[in-house]
Amino acid sequence: MNYLESFILSILQGLTEFLPISSSGHLVLAEHLLGVKKSGIDFEVFVHFGTMLSVLIIFRKDIVGILTSFFTKIFKVSELKENFKTDENFKLAILIVWASIPAGLVGILFERKIESIFQNPKLTSAFLIVTGLILISTRLAKNNPEKDFNFASSFLVGVAQAFAILPGISRSGSTITAGMLAGIDGVKSARFSFLLSLPAIFGATLLETKEIFEFSLFERFPLLLFSALISFIAGYIAIKFLFKVISRGNFSLFAYYCLFIGLIGLIFLK
Repeated sequence: MNYLESFILSILQGLTEFLPISSSGHLVLAEHLLGVKKSGIDFEVFVHFGTMLSVLIIFRKDIVGILTSFFTKIFKVSELKENFKTDENFKLAILIVWASIPAGLVGILFERKIESIFQNPKLTSAFLIVTGLILISTRLAKNNPEKDFNFASSFLVGVAQAFAILPGISRSGSTITAGMLAGIDGVKSARFSFLLSLPAIFGATLLETKEIFEFSLFERFPLLLFSALISFIAGYIAIKFLFKVISRGNFSLFAYYCLFIGLIGLIFLK
């Protein structure tokens, strides 16, 4: 992999990881349409780290508050119920853990079967069309600015995240849509979606990290560091941009892009 290929894939990873257009789907299609291929698990680890860092930077205050509340109060068993009611950060921490369970189970139980799907660009294109339809469904959402996440709505978002393990199904698109269809405000749904992405991205990165010792990182380190930096910048821009789009009520506009790319893939890919 050269720097140009790294730049293309890192930009794709950073932008599509958070925009509701499927990062996995775009990387699969890039490999087949552009002839650009990912080069090793070490590259994936570094670009995932870059995108994860963009979430950590943007939501740093939320993350510090959530982690502080969780670790100071989770062991106070007799006060758990009261803390869940009165401490918003503690409640959010519990709901994030709860919503992470579906994707964790799917990833552990069906990892090999899911990996085989990543080799099928036609199927990926079809899933991009499904993502487009999912995004269009947000027009049916009746959002209540006063409504917050609970166990039921957060679990629904978690199931959507598990479904988005399939290439072409957008994680952010599915999870934000699930929150909005549950009656949660779009901005709140996006915030929960991005915070929920951290355990998922960290878990995926951790699983990949154990394999990078097979590679000679010293020779590739400048390229990998460059990839992480590009994916971080792209991810940061994508998150900021998405919040502006959602706040203006234009979230479903991404649907047309997904439908278009999916149709192009179905027509021209073999």
